[in-house]
Amino acid sequence: MTTKKNRFAEILKQYHYKLHSGDIVAGTVIHNEKIGFLVDIGTEKVGYLPKEELIINLKNTTYSNLMLINTTRDFFLITENTNTKQYTLSIKRLDYIRAWKRIKQMYLEDIIFNLKIHYVNKGGIITYLEGIQGFIPKSHICIMRNKLISTSIKQSNIKCKILAINENKNQLILSNKSAQLKLSSHKFKIGEILYGQVIIIKSYGLFINIYGIKALLHISEIGETHRDNNLILIKDQFIKVKIIHLNNKHGQVSVSIRHIKNITNHHLQY
Repeated sequence: MTTKKNRFAEILKQYHYKLHSGDIVAGTVIHNEKIGFLVDIGTEKVGYLPKEELIINLKNTTYSNLMLINTTRDFFLITENTNTKQYTLSIKRLDYIRAWKRIKQMYLEDIIFNLKIHYVNKGGIITYLEGIQGFIPKSHICIMRNKLISTSIKQSNIKCKILAINENKNQLILSNKSAQLKLSSHKFKIGEILYGQVIIIKSYGLFINIYGIKALLHISEIGETHRDNNLILIKDQFIKVKIIHLNNKHGQVSVSIRHIKNITNHHLQY
């Protein structure tokens, strides 16, 4: 039975094709060296696969478990080494190209992922999708996940959606807020009036917890009537708000208390 690499060699010979950087070639691993592998790609010049070109984000992995002698698969041709007369090959770069193709398709399909948290810092969460490092900014983490950052709990999972991608810069930005808004049992509607709990107080406004979603009550939406009455809202207080803006892609919800009477079911504190 003709192997994949032999068919590839026959095509090269038949059409006098010269390999170029960026080509995807079929080859078989024939020898394991100290820092790489020799690969038969059906040409007079043998291919060489450096061990650092094996997989994306290689961490604490035994090389011998990654490549077996006589394994046949596709490789990405990086360049031709004129000194050693070998083609330098890569699996990592081929996987990288294919990973980004899958990520772009998943972005279009608006898929929700349940990804492992690898690292937590002041700015947000580091995770991986298809072997590509992704970042969830703190501003895109829901209420419960902010507690996770403060306690530095790692190796748990977090639901998220793709917020933005840039293959050229190798940037993958994710949003937990967007995923939670889509998964929320309560389907928010513009103009809806409901109760929420004050969780964060800033100079520009307040953040309200509504069904586990963090909504912004901007200071401009408090209204002159409430300000004239010296209304002061405190943390953990429940207030009545009106939904005035929804952005499902970014997981953003904005609310208002303007023109709402009896906004709180607790005694107001000054």
